[in-house]
Amino acid sequence: MVKDNAILTAGGSARTTLQKFGGFLAGMVIPNISAFIAWGLITALFIPTGWLPNEKLGTLVDPMINFLLPLLIGFTGGRLVYGIRGGVIGAIATAGVIIGSSVPMFIGAMVMGPLGGYVIKVFDESVKDKVPTGFEMLVSNFSGGIIGGALAILAFLVVEPVVGSISSALGTAAQWVTAKGLLPLIAIFIEPGKVLFLNNAINHGILAPLGVEQVQQMGKSIFFLLETDPGPGLGVLLAYWIFGRGNAKESAPGAIIIHFLGGIHEIYFPYILMNPILILAVIGGGMAADATFMLTHAGLVATPSPGSIFAEIAMAPKGGLIPVLLGIAVGTVVSFLIASPLVRRASEETMDAESLNMAKNMVQDLKQQSKGITRAETLTDMPELVVFACEAGMGSSAMGESILKKKLKEAGFDIRVEHSPVNQISKDADVIFTQKSLADRARQVVPDAKIYIVENFLDSKTYDSFIYDLKNIKK
Repeated sequence: MVKDNAILTAGGSARTTLQKFGGFLAGMVIPNISAFIAWGLITALFIPTGWLPNEKLGTLVDPMINFLLPLLIGFTGGRLVYGIRGGVIGAIATAGVIIGSSVPMFIGAMVMGPLGGYVIKVFDESVKDKVPTGFEMLVSNFSGGIIGGALAILAFLVVEPVVGSISSALGTAAQWVTAKGLLPLIAIFIEPGKVLFLNNAINHGILAPLGVEQVQQMGKSIFFLLETDPGPGLGVLLAYWIFGRGNAKESAPGAIIIHFLGGIHEIYFPYILMNPILILAVIGGGMAADATFMLTHAGLVATPSPGSIFAEIAMAPKGGLIPVLLGIAVGTVVSFLIASPLVRRASEETMDAESLNMAKNMVQDLKQQSKGITRAETLTDMPELVVFACEAGMGSSAMGESILKKKLKEAGFDIRVEHSPVNQISKDADVIFTQKSLADRARQVVPDAKIYIVENFLDSKTYDSFIYDLKNIKK
């Protein structure tokens, strides 16, 4: 038993570390998604094969992808490490890796941006309280300039050739996998990774850079479709809606709207986690969709974020909408066909769905208590700040924030509620709502906060329990 627990603990720690690293990579890209979409729309409209070909406006495409987007990523990476000052040095360092490069330097920006922030942070900490009075600004400005310039030179001479070789190798490998017809097999890794809340890391940290390079060569890329396709998740939710029971069946229609139309894929992850064999359904749906995309030469001009059907349509190139929609439809149907008997069997074996849900909640509570994660019963003081935290600080956490704000207002409580990436939770947070798989990371960021586990952001039970405790404190 001790050995098994040690293995589980090690596995959980490894997953937390992987999520943290992936979340950091995604955290450099996601705040800049609007810039990617702007570039994608300009590309789709004004390149020679676009919807509205325009030679002059088309000249915007290359500078944006080669300079603007990598610099934004580098700045954001440095800022994540050391605020605005880290962001500025990160951008300077990134300039060194993008100038002279023949490919968009997203990987280089993800390296040099955080490195620049880290180096200037170390320097500032080493000279803290050692600078003579009156020379603070002089030292600050010149140290930043010298360190930033040195890092830019290092990036230009050393990092750029290495990253360029890596980018070329990744591109060649991606083309080889596609040419050999093996691309559908990638769903075996992508779909389980998504359910473990690595979706943003997979999409923005790995697939998006590959997709951008492919767009420059072909005008579209299948890599933008592999993780963002809403079809497999939609198939599972439809199976729950038709064949499920209890709370899962009742909440499925709302989850379908949020997932398929809103593009918040995290909403369907708990439906798989409560019946893990359903991972086969999304893998099957993903493989079928990817095969269809490959056979019909489907692709998008930029990453659709969030992964809504509307975003998928908007990012489709001229003449390329039907293959995209066909792949999504095939993925939905295959996922639904695999999930339906599995959901039906689970429902038939459940004598009392509500009792089962209560039992699951009790087990979850016990597990969280054993890990030292505080629940509502220990909430003794009126909180000033409540934070909803998810991997990227968008989507599901924003949705939970909106629901809780409404409930707090109806209950007469004036408490500030925000949403945030889990690695950027405010130190002032008194209460944190997050997914179970992210709870350990939330605890590392704000050790003293009360943590509530919310697997289904549409399920109001946790919110009602929180408000019930607030009322008891108020008394």
